[in-house]
Amino acid sequence: MVRQINANIETARETKAFEQWNRNWVTFVERNIGAWMHVEHGLGLYLFANANRRAPTNMHNNAISVNSMHRIRTAQDLALYNLTLSEEVAGFDGTAHIETWNSDPAWQGVREVAEQLTAIDDWCEAIFAANVVFEPLVGELFRSHLVQHAAPGNGDFVTPTIVGAGEYDYAQRDLRYTIAMFELLTNDREFADHNKALLDQWLQVWVPRAISAARTLQPLWSQPDFKPPRFEDGLDRAKSRFSGILSQLSLGEPKELTR
Repeated sequence: MVRQINANIETARETKAFEQWNRNWVTFVERNIGAWMHVEHGLGLYLFANANRRAPTNMHNNAISVNSMHRIRTAQDLALYNLTLSEEVAGFDGTAHIETWNSDPAWQGVREVAEQLTAIDDWCEAIFAANVVFEPLVGELFRSHLVQHAAPGNGDFVTPTIVGAGEYDYAQRDLRYTIAMFELLTNDREFADHNKALLDQWLQVWVPRAISAARTLQPLWSQPDFKPPRFEDGLDRAKSRFSGILSQLSLGEPKELTR
């Protein structure tokens, strides 16, 4: 996958594909794709790597450490992409993502929740909050329902391949081990009810935070010249995806999901 990403970028460089980007899309990428890099780096290094050290068995350690490497690798891919664009695209500001992450109101909800996630002391709650709640309600909303929908219409066929690699890691690898891990708890013959009650408590904490963070991103949907589908439509699909994950885990939908 890494070789494919590098090949895509090199092909785009050789064919001058970046010249097709309009000015608004250049600004969108330099600010918002770069801002998401902070999410990937922070969760990979401070949530998943930390949870790996605290998890009780080798099976947990292996799965969580690979999850950590996925996030850190995605952050690295985005950082290298940012450097490439700084060289290839006239007027591309490779430092714009720092100000965006630190002060853009549209990103402060995501930043707050990402920092709260890294502060979780319980390794199990950290994995649950990140992979079951935050990723489908915020991560996939941003990557799938914004970037990958908007990019082609704005002349960008490269960014979706990089963002999509991270999306694949989550959907096909990290979410699968997470469901398998928590299914053991929710289907336990003796302690299923106790475990579900605890997971419901975590849902009550993290779902409102994730929904609030998602809604703060809404102004991003109006920034590109070629607009993606409506924000509310994307959020509805993200909520539906989240509900499906809860169903797989035999958990009910929290009332906070309607906010």
